Amino acid sequence: MSVHVIKVPDVGEGIAEVELVAWHVAPGAQVAEDQALADVMTDKANVEIPSPVAGRVLALGGEVGKTLAVGSELIRIDVSGGDGSVAAKAAVAAGGVVDVPASVPAAAADAVPAAAKAAVPAAVPAAVPAATPPAAPTATPRAPTAGATVTAPATAPSPAGQSASATERPIASPAVRRHAWELGIELRDVRPSGTAGRIVHADVEAAAKARGATRAPGPAAAAPAVGPAFARRDDETKVPVIGLRRRIALQMQEAKRRIPHFSYVEELDVTEVEALRSALNERWSATRGRLTMLPFLMRAIVLAVRGYPQINARFDDEAGVLTQYGAVHLGIATQTRHGLLVPVVHHAEALDLWALAAEVTRLADAARAGRATRAEMSGSTITISSLGALGGIVSTPVINRPEVAIVGVNRIVERPVVRGGAVVVRKTMNLSSSFDHRIVDGADAAAFVQDLRALLEAPGLLFAA
Repeated sequence: MSVHVIKVPDVGEGIAEVELVAWHVAPGAQVAEDQALADVMTDKANVEIPSPVAGRVLALGGEVGKTLAVGSELIRIDVSGGDGSVAAKAAVAAGGVVDVPASVPAAAADAVPAAAKAAVPAAVPAAVPAATPPAAPTATPRAPTAGATVTAPATAPSPAGQSASATERPIASPAVRRHAWELGIELRDVRPSGTAGRIVHADVEAAAKARGATRAPGPAAAAPAVGPAFARRDDETKVPVIGLRRRIALQMQEAKRRIPHFSYVEELDVTEVEALRSALNERWSATRGRLTMLPFLMRAIVLAVRGYPQINARFDDEAGVLTQYGAVHLGIATQTRHGLLVPVVHHAEALDLWALAAEVTRLADAARAGRATRAEMSGSTITISSLGALGGIVSTPVINRPEVAIVGVNRIVERPVVRGGAVVVRKTMNLSSSFDHRIVDGADAAAFVQDLRALLEAPGLLFAA
């Protein structure tokens, strides 16, 4: 038996460790060259690790949620073409968890020792949807059990250009699976064009276009459970906080622990900027795209930070160094099904309103589909947080460390306002902003927000400055 050990690769940018967030193979399963083995997470970016060789999996390097150092063992693969019995026994001897997924051929399943089969946690299949969304949810999934090893069966790839058979698991990355689920596409019906029969985003989009598919309804759209309105419930659900959710939790915890937040809220009269937005959309939406309020706010921030360079900055509190930037790299807090992500509009100072709107849309779509790159998710110098119509009247946003400021956008409402001695109806909106009080003094924070207010209440200044 010839064993090939695959180690956690160096993904660059000084990353010393990664978190294992998903397995796409199980001990005893056959893998093809370039087939996805696992997903690991660095900061807020998922990295898919492919197999450089073909063979049979002997042992996995850890359970989902485990932190692995760069260079440590990730997986062992038998490249000698040994049978399933040898592979399974080797996996058990190495301490790996042996799973017998439904898609593994019967001969391979029979080769797995009985003791290994008994060791398979019952909750493993229930945890798979966390990494691979179902094509069409039809029942409430079982809750994942803490400490369970999440494995996803892998099968021999389909030849390029042929859809997978009913007994095979299509080869596709988690981002592609999410993409297909959102479009209501069954991966088994998609013709793969990638290496070794892997399905790529273009294949999913082609299938959606051919079938005129629309987004599959999520679990929230399912019919309500039938039962008494006041029936007693004693069920509990334990959900391991891993992957992106863990990263978000740690980032928020560190931000609140390290940064003395100072919040400032101001009301803006956005009647004029809303009238300008409507006029621009009426004239140019067909050729340039529609504008929301966000690009106007982004342009206002670009202009306002020129007078407050300490706000468009990043603070390394361990080194005690504040780096002020001439470029404005705007982070846009974006809610996805998996948690809050912050894609970055780089060099916002060089983009007009329509270019800003187009870039925000592109980045938000990429983040929600899991296609955003590490470069697109890092390097922000100041962040905007907006919940749109759900924005409420005030909020206290948490600073995206190591930045020193975040601008929160609340919803637009019509209110009676006194103007020239008369009560008139105007459109108003609050900005709820937070600042790092170690770097930004209260007076400077207030003056910065007042500059934003002046620019948005007289939107012609956005183009004159």
